[in-house]
Amino acid sequence: MDLSLFFFSASADDAHDLLLDGARFADDHGFAAVWTPERHFHEFGGPYPNPAVTGAAVAAVTRRVGVRAGSVVLPLHDPLRVAEEWAVVDRISHGRAGVAFASGWHAVDFVLAPDRYPHRRSALPELIDEVRSLWRGGTTPRPDGVGGRVDVEVFPKPVQADLPVWITSAGDLATFELAGRLGVGVLTHLLTQSLDELHTKIERYRQLHPGQGRVTLMLHTLVGPDDQGVSALAREPMTRYLRSSLDLVAGMLPGSPFHDSTVTDDEADFLIGRVLDRFLAERGLFGSVPTCARTLRRLAEAGVDEVACLIDFGLPAAATRSGLTHLARLVGR
Repeated sequence: MDLSLFFFSASADDAHDLLLDGARFADDHGFAAVWTPERHFHEFGGPYPNPAVTGAAVAAVTRRVGVRAGSVVLPLHDPLRVAEEWAVVDRISHGRAGVAFASGWHAVDFVLAPDRYPHRRSALPELIDEVRSLWRGGTTPRPDGVGGRVDVEVFPKPVQADLPVWITSAGDLATFELAGRLGVGVLTHLLTQSLDELHTKIERYRQLHPGQGRVTLMLHTLVGPDDQGVSALAREPMTRYLRSSLDLVAGMLPGSPFHDSTVTDDEADFLIGRVLDRFLAERGLFGSVPTCARTLRRLAEAGVDEVACLIDFGLPAAATRSGLTHLARLVGR
């Protein structure tokens, strides 16, 4: 089981300092990768509007760890631009770049490209194919500024012959099947699915993937000396973290009685209180080293290859860094 770090902070105060400190720690302690997302126009994940920018920063302060986007919302962008940016990250990192692509789900993100929102899911496979072709040295015909038609290619040339690719899934089986048919990895989470449900989808994915594929699971994570202490430490920041994102994910949380994004404050408090215990127990990586080792074994048995540990959910910086030292004991187990 590989372990990576995943950043998706709801606070901009120290997000980037923590990102770079965490990246150096991951590089020194055998973690597989560092993931940063693409988020727009909302405090939830707001410090990360462009994973190529944060990825380049991670690449510059590390030597070994993978540098990955989790995820590029590809329908918002020209594939040419995405291939260019990540080729630079690949050059800076000397061949450590990797990208998860997502179709996007939040309509407000698409103020950047409003006409693409209705067709974002159907367009994703072709857009991924174009990025991968450009990465391999292919060209694409485009109109230029004076009405001509030119074939353009990407510079600089990346180090890796092929870009490592994942598709991000919120739990839809069709997305797992798409990733299998395209021969790419899956990046997913447990907000919208149980581990048993995920196991079934992974089995279907591996039936379709010629090389068996790679499944990365994002989990909110805090590892500490004992289970009770971890739970007590995580409860308040996780409550704030979920509250900050409630208008985005109210209908996605396990056991949520709400299926729209507009809830009152009292309803929000009820919702968070109802799901938090289950979230800490079943939908994250929380507890002592032995407890989390057992969780990782269950995930491996379900077919997960890598856990991307989301660590920046609002703990004080000192507690987050302390948690990393305990988490590092799980690397290689």
